[in-house]
Order: sequence, then structure tokens, then C-alpha cells
Amino acid sequence: MKLHIKRAYEPAAPEDGERFLVDRLWPRGVRKEALRPTGWLKEVAPSDALRRWFGHDPERWVEFRRRYREELKSQRTALLPLRDALKRGPVTLVYSAHDEAHNQAVVLREFLLKASSAARKHRQPASKRHER
Repeated sequence: MKLHIKRAYEPAAPEDGERFLVDRLWPRGVRKEALRPTGWLKEVAPSDALRRWFGHDPERWVEFRRRYREELKSQRTALLPLRDALKRGPVTLVYSAHDEAHNQAVVLREFLLKASSAARKHRQPASKRHER
């Protein structure tokens, strides 16, 4: 599964595959033609309250990740476009934060990869799961 993250201010590239903006707000100064999103998934972005509380403060990163993952668990329907796109090929989660290590796209990517891994493990026959 090819799931990338990329800042909205970086140019789109063919290897990005389908591109989804995962911010609640449109990136300042970026034109739609430059961003070239497949979709804008506001619903998968952190809630306004969580986004404001976090304020991209690295000291709050661990708690932000925990709270955001909890929000994502209740957004199963909103995540469907991403899950469907991942079945078709590469996907890039586009975000506008300056901090490349502490932003919602990092958490969302981890969440999707973990869910995909768990789903694959669950689909595997029980006999294969217990082989060593």
C-alpha cells in the first residue's frame, strides 16, 4: 500500500496518485489548480476544538495523537474515499501545516496503515496467523 503525505505547498507529482486534502481549512495562498486534489475530506480532519487546542505545539503531540485517533474511530464513513482510493493505487494525504513531523496527516497515515494491517491479518486464515 502506497500512502504518502505531502505539504500543500509542494508541487503535485504523478507518483502522488490520488491526492486528498485532509485539512478542515483550505491552505492559504494555494490555488485549486496547483493543489490538484482528488477530494477535500474536511470530515477526516481534526475537529475545530482539537485543532485549536493542539495549535501545532510539539509538547501536546502525544495527547493530540491519542485524541485525534479517537475522533477517527467515529469517522468510518468519512474515511471510505481514502480506503477505496488505496485499493486503486497510490494515495497522498495533503496538509498545510509547517511542521512536517507534528500534523494530522502523520496521524491519519498511521491510523490507515494500522487499520489496513489489522484487516489483512483478520482476513488471513487462522492457520496462517499462528504459523511461525
